[in-house]
Amino acid sequence: MPRFQRVRVSVLGRYMLSDRREFPCQVLEMSPGDAMVIAPVPGAVGEKVIAYLDHIGRVEGAIMETIDGGFLMDVQATQRKRDKMAAQLTWLANKDILNLPEDRRHERVVPDIRHSTVVLEDGRRYNCKIIDISLSGAAIELAVRPAIGTPVTLGRMRARVVRHFQDGVAVEFASAQEMLNVVQQNLRMN
Repeated sequence: MPRFQRVRVSVLGRYMLSDRREFPCQVLEMSPGDAMVIAPVPGAVGEKVIAYLDHIGRVEGAIMETIDGGFLMDVQATQRKRDKMAAQLTWLANKDILNLPEDRRHERVVPDIRHSTVVLEDGRRYNCKIIDISLSGAAIELAVRPAIGTPVTLGRMRARVVRHFQDGVAVEFASAQEMLNVVQQNLRMN
């Protein structure tokens, strides 16, 4: 029984077996602990696999079992990498439901510092958790739902609410930052 809940995704990538042969693949279900991979060459149970997956990056593990048209692999990763993977898988699983655009203007990443504050124009403050962030905006878990178009301050950055989703809101920054580390530095709690 998997320790993590798998989500349905459709992620393309490439994988390499232990003999260094590379093949294209598609992941149909994945959790931070394992992945169901559709693959032209399945490999042997116990064989090491390194995969490079769109939106997720490098994933290492071993083949746990072969399935029709591919294999099930475990994912060997640090807790930090698993946390990042969980956030990315959540985004991938929800982007179609939430009607999120596939072609983002800027790559979104999970920041090192995820806890911040949102301040409304009237001065009300709310703690929030950053799901992901880019140079142009952020998706944040937030207990309240300010109306779309509402100006807010996230950390020290001026932004406005552009979308609602189940656990929070998406905001767009008033001015795109020059570098992502500038964005991350400004997220620290006031």
